[in-house]
Formats: sequence, structure tokens, C-alpha cells
Amino acid sequence: MDHDSTDHPQPPRKARRGSQPDLPPQDLTAAADVDPATSAAEEDDEARLPEAPEEPAEAIAEGPLAVGHAAIENAVRLAPTSPGVYRMLNTASDVLYVGKAKNVRKRLASYARVNAPLPARILRMIAATVTVEIVSTTTETEALLLEANLIKQLRPRFNVQLRDDKSFPYILITGDHWAPQILKHRGAQTRPGRYFGPFASAGAVNRTITALQRAFLIRSCTDGFFESRTRPCLLYQIRRCSGPCTREIDFPGYTELVREANDFLSGRSHAVKELLAAEMEKASNELEFETAALYRDRLAALSAIQSQQGINPRTVEEADVFAIHQEGGYSCVEVFFFRTGQNWGNRAYFPRAEKSFTSEEVLASFLAQFYDDKPPPKLILLSHAIEESELLADALCVKAGYKVEISVPKRGEKKELVTHALTNAREALGRKLADTATQSRLLEGMAATLGLPQVPKRIEVYDNSHIQGTNAVGAMIVAGPDGFIKNQYRKFNIKSEGLTPGDDYAMMREVLERRFKRLLKPPEGDVVKAKADDDSFPQWPDLVIIDGGRGQLNAVREIFDGLGLAQVSLMAVAKGPDRDAGRETLFMPDREAIKLEPRDPVLYFIQRLRDEAHRFVIGSHRKLRKKDIREAGLQEIPGIGPSRKRALLHHFGTLKEIERASIADLGKVPGVSAESARKIFEFFHAQPS
Repeated sequence: MDHDSTDHPQPPRKARRGSQPDLPPQDLTAAADVDPATSAAEEDDEARLPEAPEEPAEAIAEGPLAVGHAAIENAVRLAPTSPGVYRMLNTASDVLYVGKAKNVRKRLASYARVNAPLPARILRMIAATVTVEIVSTTTETEALLLEANLIKQLRPRFNVQLRDDKSFPYILITGDHWAPQILKHRGAQTRPGRYFGPFASAGAVNRTITALQRAFLIRSCTDGFFESRTRPCLLYQIRRCSGPCTREIDFPGYTELVREANDFLSGRSHAVKELLAAEMEKASNELEFETAALYRDRLAALSAIQSQQGINPRTVEEADVFAIHQEGGYSCVEVFFFRTGQNWGNRAYFPRAEKSFTSEEVLASFLAQFYDDKPPPKLILLSHAIEESELLADALCVKAGYKVEISVPKRGEKKELVTHALTNAREALGRKLADTATQSRLLEGMAATLGLPQVPKRIEVYDNSHIQGTNAVGAMIVAGPDGFIKNQYRKFNIKSEGLTPGDDYAMMREVLERRFKRLLKPPEGDVVKAKADDDSFPQWPDLVIIDGGRGQLNAVREIFDGLGLAQVSLMAVAKGPDRDAGRETLFMPDREAIKLEPRDPVLYFIQRLRDEAHRFVIGSHRKLRKKDIREAGLQEIPGIGPSRKRALLHHFGTLKEIERASIADLGKVPGVSAESARKIFEFFHAQPS
């Protein structure tokens, strides 16, 4: 969303506050890029997941319940029948719960029924209540907005709690200077200019600004620095600024660059790229090759921006996508921001909520609090249908001044966006659950679960990758008490000449032999010993994990027997049916297969180890393959002739940007059909095994 500074939303009105409850200082963490200025304490705070409240073991005593019912009955007699917000307070005047209702008296009466079948969470809340405060509102919409505001301020114990102290960053192209500046902006939008956002993180903004500087050569320096220049700075020398400070470019020329940047950020990227491509062609025909190279570099920078954004929907111009996943008593809400048809990042939230809250209840409360101090987009897409969605949409319309639609898509591209967000929510929660236990506890749990002779200090995980036997590479990742030890990672380019393409067993044999022969000394008697460690972190693994089933396990065991390795524990991890995470089977020598509960922290830990090995080996394989592709060029793509090659380079600027392009972006190149776009994409993105 972009808008002038005069259109910034009004700050939420201050609501009457009760006493602050005694709650932990961090109730929600955001998994996003961390600003370099973030302190270590803040990073530690963000890494901590709040504990899930436990349900009571026994029923609430009749005495406290009777006191709570009496307090609520007293409030019912004085409560209005109109809309409003009510607060339940304990003996210390701490706010326990904030709620809203179309008819406050009727809602409070539902709590006062002695024999009503209420959840344990509600019974505990009633038992702790001694006072009820009520604020009347004109409409139910106003009550909803006030409720969200109070929940964020007071953080009541029995509400879903969203703590979101970080404002979202925007990109600002200033409008108060003859040579506009591009910069990152947070907070009130009071400075004249055009604001584009929100972006999910400071890192996303910084990367985009850097690419925009390369593409449009707009200055990023302060006005004071600009006015003091007598010669161009380094940014001009490296072609990230056009040098308006020393009149290296005239006013009309710089104004045109600013206009192009505004057009690109406003969603008219295709028109901007066509214009730059035409200018590049014109300069090339006039033999002005340096100018043509400058346009080529600008085209490449624009393509880099769009490739970094990942999903760029064709039918969704402006929307926020919310998906929630619950597991193990915790909730994760993943938010994606789409503006001007571009993906401007995503962030994962972990709201504090009791186990009894459903996904729909958590999501509904989350949304109301999320937009309490943020302008909503025109479309909000959800993974779950929430109650009172129409009321929330009306409240956001009143707040924003334009129509806001809330929907749960059932098909098409919008459904795909929600599904993608849901996958990210599931993965983020899995990572967070694994991080809640300390690494030492996970290692201890792994030793107990797998029956290892000792708690492992060094774990090595092996995987290999290839495409039909080409560019075969193996990889080893290492983990220990301090997490992943990335300076110990190793990759192995498969060198065996007689290797049958696709022979995974032979590739694994080569990798393991090359790895362990370096550790072995000549046998002393019948025992094979390892070399002495060079530092405090052991070089000899306590546990080796491979990706595969019983067959891979037996093959690796034969390799170990051949090397005389008996002191290293060995395990294979087989994917579940349909490759479902959480349904893996673990295999160990001379033992029955092991299946852990889907929510077992040890299983999450093993999945993380396997996934990290897979990520590392795939990255190593792709580097090898891209090197081959760059050496061969576009001529290796079947069915792509000289004219299409020229069109691709004309559109994207460089081969690297063609590699990054999506199928949809490739299909926009003149002369490239949908089938050709698919072939080009698959050539660069063939999935290794």
C-alpha cells in the first residue's frame, strides 16, 4: 500500500485503563529479520516461547466460584442492555478479562448462571473475579475497537494476548526536496512524500532499497550531506546514485528517475521494465554501449527485487494473508503482506493463549488487536472462518475510511496464497517448539529415547544429491550442545569414475569412506582408534544419522563394519507416508523400528537435523549445477533458439536474472509461450534427488 503523508491513519484513542496485571514481559514473539540494532536481550526475548497455561487438575472450589458469581450478578443488575465493553478484575484490581457484547447485561448474565456448563478456563476466571467494570459504547463496532485496544494495553490473563511493540517499516520517497531521497521509515508518516509498505522486516526494506538504488539511481544521503558535496560520493562511482548533488544529472532527468521508481513501487513494474528495455535497445543500436550496459544493470536490479519477493500473485493487488496452526498447546499465526501485486514479506507470531482456545478464536482476537494501530488493506484472506467477520470488517472500514473485505478463499490463486501461509505457520511453530527445550535437554532426550550409550556431544548427518547422476554431491552437517556447528560442515564432490548414475549406496560409501579414513589410525591389535581431538569439540561423532530406511541403514552398517567402526551409533530416518512430517520411522541396528509421537520434541529435533542436512546438500548441488549452466549458457535449453535467447536477455538483462525468474515472469517475455517458459524454468530448477 502506498499513500501520501496526509493520508496516514489517526492514532487509536486512549481508553480508560485498569490496573496492569502481573504478566510476563514478553507474550508474543515475531520471527522476522532482526534489525542490526536489536540488542542481545531483545533477541533472547524473541527466542523464548511463552509457556502454555495448564488446565486445572481439579474442579474450582465452590467458595471462590460463589464469590465470583455474586460479583457478576451484582454487575448484571446495573449493566446496560446496549453495546459495551466489560472488564473483570481480581482482589488486586488486576484486569483478568476484557470482553465486548452487543447486549452487556445479557452477556454477563451468561456468566452468572450457577449450573451453566462453562469451560474450566471460564470457571477459573469467574472464581478470581471480585469486580466488573463496564464501558458503554454507541455501537457494537465501537465496542470491538475498544476491546482490542484495551486487550493490547492491559494484557489480561484470560484473553488471547498480542504484544506487538515493533512498528512495520515502510519505504519513503521524500517530497520536500528538489532531489527526493529514498529511505526506510518507521513511525508516524508526517514527512511529505510517498510511503510504500508495510514490509515485514527491516531486512526486507534494506534489500529492496539497495536494489532500487541500483535500478533508479536515487540518492539515499541526508539533505545536509547532499548540500555539502562538491564532488560525487562513492555511491555515484559504483552506480548506485545518479549524482544530483553535483549536477551530474539535471533536474528533469532526476525527476524522471523518481517517477519511474514511484511507478515501480506502485505496481506498474511491467511498464517500467519495458521502457528500460527499449532504452537499452536504442543505446545499443546507436553504439552507445556504456549507456546500454547501464540500462542492462538497471533491468537486472529490477528482476532481482521481484525474484527476492518469491510469490508475486497475478490476481491479488493488495491483501494481507493470515494462517494459523495449533500444536502442542501453542499457536502460530503467519502473516504475508501483498501490495501492488508484490510480496513484501512475511512474519510469524506466537500469541499467548490457553489450550482451550480454538484456532478460530485465537485468529479472531489476533486480527482485532493486529489492526488496532495499523491501516488494514482492502482485502484480508484467512485460513479459518471466524465468528463476527462481518462485524470486524465493518470496524476496519470505519477505522480506515474505505471498504475492507475479509474472506476465506476456497479455490484459485487466493487459496494457494493461504495454503502457502499455512505451510509457513506449521514450519515456524515446529521450529519454535524445538527451540523451547534447551539443546542439552534435547540431546539427553534423544539419548534416552534411542537408548544410546551416552548423551551425544557430536552428531553428524549425511545426505547426497544429484539429478539423474549428474553433479553428484554429498554433504555432512554437524550438531552438538551449542546447536549447529556450521564451521564443521563439509561437502564431498563425488569422484568415483565407475559410479552408476543414481547409485545412492555407492555415493554414500564414497562420502563415508572419505570422511572416516581421515580420522582413523592404523589398527593397534584388533581395535580401530580415532585421532586425538585438536580442540574441546570432539572430531569423532557419537551418532551418525542418514536419510533413508532399513536398506540404507544396512548398507551404511556394512561400510562401518568394513572400516572397523564399532564405537559410533548409527540411525536412519525414513520419511512418513506421503512424506508427511511427524510420521517418520527411525531405524537402528539390531532393533525394531521406532515411531515417536508427532509432538515429541525429540522427533522435532531429529527432523531439524535431517532438514538442515537436506538444505545444505541441495545448496551445494545447485552451486555445482549453476556453474555448469553458466559455462554452457542458454544454448543447452532444448527448443530455445537464438531469437528467444535474445528476447530473454533483452527482458531480464543477465543470465543470472533469467535463472531467478518464475514461470509467470518468463511467460511475459515476447515470443516465449507458456510451454517454453515451463521448459526454461525446469531447466534451471530441476529438483535434485
